[in-house]
Amino acid sequence: MTRVKRGVQKRKRRKKVIKQAKGFKWGRKAKYRLAKDALRHAWTYAYRDRRAKKREFRQLWNIKINAICRENGISYSRFINAIKKEGIIIDRKILAELAEFNPDIFKKIIENVKK
Repeated sequence: MTRVKRGVQKRKRRKKVIKQAKGFKWGRKAKYRLAKDALRHAWTYAYRDRRAKKREFRQLWNIKINAICRENGISYSRFINAIKKEGIIIDRKILAELAEFNPDIFKKIIENVKK
């Protein structure tokens, strides 16, 4: 049986890992063993935080909507309930943008809902 030499594949795999670790601090950008471990952690955090990002943004939108609702004399929960009863189909992201950048339009929505 002939002997299989794996130097090329090994170097290719290691170079790929080092390339993916570009921008890391200290030895983790240049040393294979440290880069491999750092990447494993980085991928774990990236996967987790892609999901956490969605939760964090929804919380932020709720806070923005609640702030302007309170200024206009209605609680967040009553506002959301009234919007659903009225059949106004605007998601929280758009409501938060209206609250932040176009408060006059948001006030008209609140007046509509209060009736």
